[in-house]
Amino acid sequence: MATPSPAEKRVGMFGGAFDPPHNAHVALVQEAIRQFGLDTLYVVPTGHAWHKSRALSAPAHRLAMAKLAFGDIPGVRVDEREVQRAGPTFTMDTLLALQEENPGAQIYLFIGADQFAAFRQWHRWQDILDLAIICIADRAQSTLAGPQFESYESQGNRFALLNLPLMPVSATQIRQLMASGAAVAEGITQLVPEAVARYISLHQLYRSH
Repeated sequence: MATPSPAEKRVGMFGGAFDPPHNAHVALVQEAIRQFGLDTLYVVPTGHAWHKSRALSAPAHRLAMAKLAFGDIPGVRVDEREVQRAGPTFTMDTLLALQEENPGAQIYLFIGADQFAAFRQWHRWQDILDLAIICIADRAQSTLAGPQFESYESQGNRFALLNLPLMPVSATQIRQLMASGAAVAEGITQLVPEAVARYISLHQLYRSH
């Protein structure tokens, strides 16, 4: 696993649809900064998500919710570059930009265990490994088995683990609650930051039509 020098600047990237951002996302951001001693963590809402089968909510909504969820966390910058980028959004492009803006810094990329399982399908994944340390967040604490790392044996120093508490919440679950009209009864404020819950209600997001 990766062991960077304690003296170098540390910059992280955490990208996602954030449709909507929820409490597990917030916990990941807080723990990433704490566990890796990050100077800055860029939270980057996805622009054109070419790899997703469903249409995302409007970029303006997802960006606004990300700012509500993460904007007050020290060390976080909610970054708009991918929602402003025309065409497909690739993580490698954003990492290159962050490297250019932070010369000499060690770059960390935070992804989930499900994303790690599909990492070899990413655009320029080998270049990503050269550029950033891949930090894998595993909420289940059990899905990351040794065999998943064996294919990266020669690159094992490019990976690290982010330890997170088990938090059974997902954006899919929240969208389904809102679409079914059960969100109030189920308590959506137990799943997302309060400001995000208010935004979802105000703009009537995820309602079935």
